[in-house]
Amino acid sequence: MKKILIIGMGNVLMQDEGVGVRAVEELENRYHIPESVSVVDGGTTGMNLFDPIRQCDQLIVADAINTGAPDGSLVRIADNEIPAFFQTKLSNHQLGLSDLLALLTLKGEVPEHVVIIGMVPHSLENRLGLTAEATAGLTAMVAMLLAELADLGVDLQARREYRIGRWRREAERESEAECV
Repeated sequence: MKKILIIGMGNVLMQDEGVGVRAVEELENRYHIPESVSVVDGGTTGMNLFDPIRQCDQLIVADAINTGAPDGSLVRIADNEIPAFFQTKLSNHQLGLSDLLALLTLKGEVPEHVVIIGMVPHSLENRLGLTAEATAGLTAMVAMLLAELADLGVDLQARREYRIGRWRREAERESEAECV
């Protein structure tokens, strides 16, 4: 059985920059994840992900991506398309991810299939929680992650009870504590 790794990347302290982390968190909270699929909150790390990526066969990354498309646009970049997108910096931490993929390529250890599911951010303010627009697009981003998994032969089963993830809970707490 192929080892599948899903990484949510982004800085949750910079509003929509954290959409990748939040998308993966939503995936885990809405669906049962089988043992053949590992899910990682990659935050803004780069080289710390070397070993987990090196040990997988299929890699799916969820992230905020600055492509020039309108805010909120969802983007899928796969395999040979990825190096071209790294010619310009797509997000605050992607230099680390592009370096990591380049190193793995040189070592002959890059996963068989790599895909990035991204959303163009609406706002990168220093605040916890997504904008209302990014929150509204989160379901579609999770659907894209589900489609990638289905293409790899993994059909996730929905949970009976929807769970609230850590970052969503923290964003709600921050919002409730704001002065009006």
